[in-house]
Amino acid sequence: MNPRFLQCLLAGSVLLPLVGAEALPDNLREPVSVLRSIRPEGRGNVAAAVAWKKLAAAEARNLPALLAAMDGANDYALNWLRSAIETVADRNRAALAGAVPELARFLADTVHSPRARFLAFELLSQADSARAATLLPGFLNDPGNELRRAAVQQLSEGASAKAKAGEKAAAVTDFQKALAAAREADQIEGIAKQLTELGEKVDLQKTFGWVTRWKVIGPFDNAGGAGFERAFAPEQGVDFAAEVEGMKGRVAWRDFESKSDYGLVDFNQPFTSLKSVTGYAAAEFWSDSARPVELRLGCKNGWKVWLNGKFLFARDEYHRGVEIDQYRLAAQLQPGRNVILVKCLQNEQTEDWTKEWEFQLRVTDVQGTPIVSTK
Repeated sequence: MNPRFLQCLLAGSVLLPLVGAEALPDNLREPVSVLRSIRPEGRGNVAAAVAWKKLAAAEARNLPALLAAMDGANDYALNWLRSAIETVADRNRAALAGAVPELARFLADTVHSPRARFLAFELLSQADSARAATLLPGFLNDPGNELRRAAVQQLSEGASAKAKAGEKAAAVTDFQKALAAAREADQIEGIAKQLTELGEKVDLQKTFGWVTRWKVIGPFDNAGGAGFERAFAPEQGVDFAAEVEGMKGRVAWRDFESKSDYGLVDFNQPFTSLKSVTGYAAAEFWSDSARPVELRLGCKNGWKVWLNGKFLFARDEYHRGVEIDQYRLAAQLQPGRNVILVKCLQNEQTEDWTKEWEFQLRVTDVQGTPIVSTK
């Protein structure tokens, strides 16, 4: 947290001790514990409903402690806690303004759950919308995607207003700043469109961070969908010098570089339009350190993904639609050379809308910030 931003955030507020779940009064500890223990498939829902009523009856001064109770909670518990907190706020609307200093302090502490901090921002906005608006620019590079998104939206709207007022240079500067901070596809595309309309060129490949340089091999068979479970030669080990048996004779790895703004690896280009086939693409990805990452994939075909020979995930379905970051696969890069292997399958359907045999992939951190190969 930038010290200057923190000073602004707390300006005019009494410095209060950091609040946490330990600040809950005794009568709220047990219902919070019940909600935090809820699990999938409705387990604990009956007890949760009783606990929710107790929390929803809390006072506005308990809001920061209830927000802190969201830290580390699972998605099911978060939904229950959020609902209870919103009910408390709605019921204590007149008293909400008195909680603003503590809400601001909670919001400034990035240790807290991103969802809890965004909820604190929403509550603060309800109590003091002007103050909330002045705080938003400080979240442009926030570790919480929701706060970052709101800050990017505010900056983009300001840039649009400048563009309409004829302040092109200022608008371009703000749009570029917003683009650098944006992490979600719809915002990136929207900002890129407005920059293009102002005559600025946007490199979407670089902005998204697609892996564009691959080696591909194929085709292999997928008659009757059997290729999904069949382990062809590339799954036994990626050897770019190898020549192996394919569907109709020997096949070898060949270079493929995507020229698409969206990093599409289109197997129809090197192998022509085929059906009931399997193809593989492999990319070397270099890292200067070991680090956790996400491999983010978009694909409407059947697929499997490996990193350094370790199987990550797969989907055996076809032509169900595709979107950016459709699948997010947690993985671990090793220092130096890493090898990403993607298996992409095409089925026997012949309708026009089934012609695509392609995927897109990028490597990011958990927030969606692109990570690029060092070589």
